[in-house]
Amino acid sequence: MRAVLVLMLLSLPGLSGCSKSNDVYEELPNSSLAGAPREEVPESRMDAPVARPVTIGEDGPRLDACGAMGQVTRAGAKGLALRAAPFADAREVARMVEGDRAWICTRSIDQKWLGVVVVAAPATGNEAEPADCGVASPAERKQPYDGPCVSGWVASAYVRMIAG
Repeated sequence: MRAVLVLMLLSLPGLSGCSKSNDVYEELPNSSLAGAPREEVPESRMDAPVARPVTIGEDGPRLDACGAMGQVTRAGAKGLALRAAPFADAREVARMVEGDRAWICTRSIDQKWLGVVVVAAPATGNEAEPADCGVASPAERKQPYDGPCVSGWVASAYVRMIAG
């Protein structure tokens, strides 16, 4: 009985070399794009258009929609990228420069990214009065930001809290 079992085990590695494993791979659909031709499937999640809207109202209906104000610091000559989602390979939405201000509305779970609404330049040229982005008053419920100002995600290491 042992001799039969040993012979069976020894013959298994030889059988695995008989088929091409990538033949099976090509026949399997991509779970997120089942039925799509193999050429149209992105190589990675980063190649696909991924965006995560900034959430406002996380502090409840009695507090401002975005609870703090931050200012870009140590951004360097190129500035700070404002991204569509909280990761380094996400699409760049805009650039923020040293001293730019933004409402801080949310954070990523790992605290490395801030969901912000960029303070628009004053319409009248009066530096003391920034344009209204609609986040300095309470929001009825937690919701994606859909206001007049640019929003996105920035690396938290480059934003210093100045109010809130």
